[in-house]
Amino acid sequence: MAAYVQDVFMLFGDSITQGAWEPGMNGFGERLSHVYARKLDVLNRGYSGYNTEWAIPVLEQCVANHADKNTPKMRVLTVWFGANDACIKPSPQHVPLPKFIANLKQIVSMIHSSESSYYSPDTRILFMTPPPVNTYQRRADLENRNPPLKLDRLFDTTKEYAEAVKNVAEEAKVGLVDVWSALWEAVGKDEKSLSKVLTDGLHLNADGYGIIFEELMKTIAEIYPDVHYEHLGYVFPPWAEINWESPAESLYVTKKVSE
Repeated sequence: MAAYVQDVFMLFGDSITQGAWEPGMNGFGERLSHVYARKLDVLNRGYSGYNTEWAIPVLEQCVANHADKNTPKMRVLTVWFGANDACIKPSPQHVPLPKFIANLKQIVSMIHSSESSYYSPDTRILFMTPPPVNTYQRRADLENRNPPLKLDRLFDTTKEYAEAVKNVAEEAKVGLVDVWSALWEAVGKDEKSLSKVLTDGLHLNADGYGIIFEELMKTIAEIYPDVHYEHLGYVFPPWAEINWESPAESLYVTKKVSE
């Protein structure tokens, strides 16, 4: 197993998070891994098709117990759900809006409540709103499948879930990356023009991910500057700062087992 030498930046979400490392997609996960290299380990905890109801049991297994002191600290946690929760009935992915809101609050409580087994008071939480749906693209994509499928998401419904994320973030006093608004404004507030930032009416393309990365970094710089990559040093020193006469003196950032 890998030893603990770096803390982590965890991306928790659905397929839009899972795909954030897809080659050629300019994914925000790929770019985060680059700018946080040697500073924080960026972890992909994205699960295609998942909603918040299914995500909570997973998060309980992805986050270390508070009593375990020998695990990496989770410095940053992004929570990006809603795209699947907002599916319309009879989709099994659908989560009623009140339950979706309750689930988001439970995720925050898991991390920031002192009574939680997963209590991590220093973790910076960032909620991310689901992107707007291009129902023209989405309908065409589903109808071209074999067998053809009916439209499973609505523009206004997803907007309601995005607004819910914003409200919970404000109430819980955690960070917010308003993906919905950023993409909507980028295409001139025109649903058909969302094809410029979405591949299939739901998932982001390279341009969409590029916008989200910039929004994420801007938000971190504004409200959590201590964990912005520009303010974090390398865990292990740059080669020029190594004590060349006695390298071990500058290279052991954790105590040796024998000590």
